[in-house]
Amino acid sequence: MSAVSEPSTTPSVAETPVLPDAVTLLPTTEVAEILSIPRTRVHQLIKDGHLLSLRHEGTTCVPADFLDGDVVVKGLAGTITVLRDGGYADEDILRWLFEEDDSLPGTPIASMRAGRHREIKRRAQAMAL
Repeated sequence: MSAVSEPSTTPSVAETPVLPDAVTLLPTTEVAEILSIPRTRVHQLIKDGHLLSLRHEGTTCVPADFLDGDVVVKGLAGTITVLRDGGYADEDILRWLFEEDDSLPGTPIASMRAGRHREIKRRAQAMAL
């Protein structure tokens, strides 16, 4: 008589979420509407590194905090470029932008939205060395 194997009770290693649950994600179609551009142009902005995206529930989405009204947050594209050139993967850049930093009032993306994009870009340059 063969024994029936029980399912493993060992917890699987869960992936670290890229972004906190509180981050609002917008489908690219909604981003296109907000920016008043075609959806294909949003995908080109992502491809060119002006925006970062991630898949959420089967849809390509962009964090809402990357938009300031009907424009992309000032300094975001340059910061992404600096970090990519420094060898950072897009997921790591997303994590860093939304990670609380005690030396800032909040997160790097919140500081950028508050007009401190130069300071954030300087920090990105220091990280990329």
